[in-house]
Amino acid sequence: MKSGIRDKAQGVLHEMKGKVKEVTGKLTDNSKLEAEGKAEKMAGKAQGKVGEVKRDLGE
Repeated sequence: MKSGIRDKAQGVLHEMKGKVKEVTGKLTDNSKLEAEGKAEKMAGKAQGKVGEVKRDLGE
């Protein structure tokens, strides 16, 4: 698998995991878990964007 496609896929996975953590944190009133989820979701979005750029550059 090309690097850009792999980064994009991993970014989507991290976004989904982050969303689950964020929602779980809200439901359980666990602000630490909610913050971890938001951070992981943001990191996943960034990784996805890196993957898009790599794909556009042909890597």
